[in-house]
Amino acid sequence: MPDRHATRRDALRALLREAGADGLLVTDLLNIRYLTGFTGSNAALLLHGDGEDGTLFCTDGRYVTQAAAEVPDLEHVIDRDSAAALAKRARGRTGFESQHVSVEQYEVFTTTAQDADLVRAPGLVERLRLIKDEDEIDAVRRACAAADAALAELLERGGIRPGRTEREIARDLENLMLDHGSAAPSFDSIVAAGVNSAIPHHRPAADVLRQGDFLKLDFGATVDGYHSDMTRTLVLGEPADWQRELYELVRRAQVAGTGAVRPGARTADVDRAAREVIEQAGHGEEFSHGLGHGVGLEIHEAPSLAKKGDGTLSVGMTVTVEPGVYLAGRGGVRIEDTLVVRDTVPELLTLSSKDLVVV
Repeated sequence: MPDRHATRRDALRALLREAGADGLLVTDLLNIRYLTGFTGSNAALLLHGDGEDGTLFCTDGRYVTQAAAEVPDLEHVIDRDSAAALAKRARGRTGFESQHVSVEQYEVFTTTAQDADLVRAPGLVERLRLIKDEDEIDAVRRACAAADAALAELLERGGIRPGRTEREIARDLENLMLDHGSAAPSFDSIVAAGVNSAIPHHRPAADVLRQGDFLKLDFGATVDGYHSDMTRTLVLGEPADWQRELYELVRRAQVAGTGAVRPGARTADVDRAAREVIEQAGHGEEFSHGLGHGVGLEIHEAPSLAKKGDGTLSVGMTVTVEPGVYLAGRGGVRIEDTLVVRDTVPELLTLSSKDLVVV
């Protein structure tokens, strides 16, 4: 959709003017995809601050045909060293994505850019990416639907049961997400049974699921480059009283955090809304991570919903709300949804039940 990408480039030019720059050398591949639609593995973009004339897109010979299809509205340069080739063509005060550039790359740029004054310009494209348009939100929504469908089918098949391993569950979930429209998992799936469920980012291993275990599943799908993120915690067999109590505590915290997601809310306050529920129950030390994060072209992106979060929420942001309590040596619970900030209540994109599922 060239028009959409051109609109984004125009919005970026407004930020460049605020920064006092004449252009921007974009080298991060996700930012290039956001601004041009290009999905290959080597590219750079030199955005001219005054308009599309003089804006250059560069990739190498492997992607000539792909670039013609995906980036039909910009002038192309073909060069294997795409970033250096465009740095050579830069003029005037030119920003670069300093958060994505190594010291070695910077030295190449300064040597090559003879007619430009290179200045740090971190985070400009990411500022635009904070707010998703409806096409982006729909891609995240479809990624969430693929994950929902995979979990539902795995449960329907009886694929979660004592005797299976964490790795087998992870493999099945990821394959089922592919079957339901995902291009790839959003990240390495977390499948954690029994005492492993108390490890926030446990990697699936050969551990066998046993009767009475908590089973924590944190997984996501990718559709059109956009990610989903969801965690559900199940129990194998009749839950013990402590498991029901722990699950209900995290569920109440998740409801409180979700209720705080609204335009203008400080991200630290959203975190606080959920964290207070857990702290009041005496488990503050066992909630060891932030409440959530942005989701989009990256699985973890701004904003950060955490104790030290310093931003505010705006309509169109896609975020997670994922409180957890982890009792070392016993088990843990995390419940996570992906949401869209809307004018009134947030739109829930992950629709799998949050009732305690007993399998």
